[in-house]
Amino acid sequence: MTSTVLIVPGLQGMPSGHWLSWLESELPQARRVPHDEWSSPVLAHRTGRVKQAIARSAGPVWLIAHGFGCLAAIMAASDRTDRVAGALLVTPADPERYGADGPLIEGEETIPRKPSISGLLPQTTLGFTSLVIANADDPDMRLVTASQWAERWGSRLLLTSALGNIDPTVHQGAWPQCLRLFRLMHHAQRDLPLGSFAEGNEPAPRRHGWLAKLRRQSRATL
Repeated sequence: MTSTVLIVPGLQGMPSGHWLSWLESELPQARRVPHDEWSSPVLAHRTGRVKQAIARSAGPVWLIAHGFGCLAAIMAASDRTDRVAGALLVTPADPERYGADGPLIEGEETIPRKPSISGLLPQTTLGFTSLVIANADDPDMRLVTASQWAERWGSRLLLTSALGNIDPTVHQGAWPQCLRLFRLMHHAQRDLPLGSFAEGNEPAPRRHGWLAKLRRQSRATL
């Protein structure tokens, strides 16, 4: 059974020379999830794009996501665990820094702080194989926070220092160690989702699913 690898970029997309662009070129079955406005971090919009891409993909789906894209990938995949074989989540963004309509403004005492999206993310095991790669020097997600989310999701946690001399927050360059790690995950899982696989069977939207909750909060704040 042929699998699909979906590349889910972070806030700035995948410019030429980005390690995600290099990774995509090395994986024949890979294609990136499109987005209209990369600078707009509205999670409901990005999650919807990832969910559409999963539904339209052939065979089981693997996700490789970066930064803010990790949050969209997790939200979408949690509603389609029957289609997702696994996810490689590289330096996820801290959900406490974002509200439903974008980044939260810190230090504004006269403006009540809007709720973050952290409560909308899955709080338990994701239901598919996952690996979180964290950077101890990541300015957007403290290592202890990344560790807490990885434990909550039932994900393995690995530091970037174990994968060669590259800082994924800098974005540039080939990253062969990351490619090798993904191929090892892919081989070990053998393309089999942990749930039952039903290709082309798009379930009805779940009223109480993660994406539905996110959309309701987005409508309330936009």
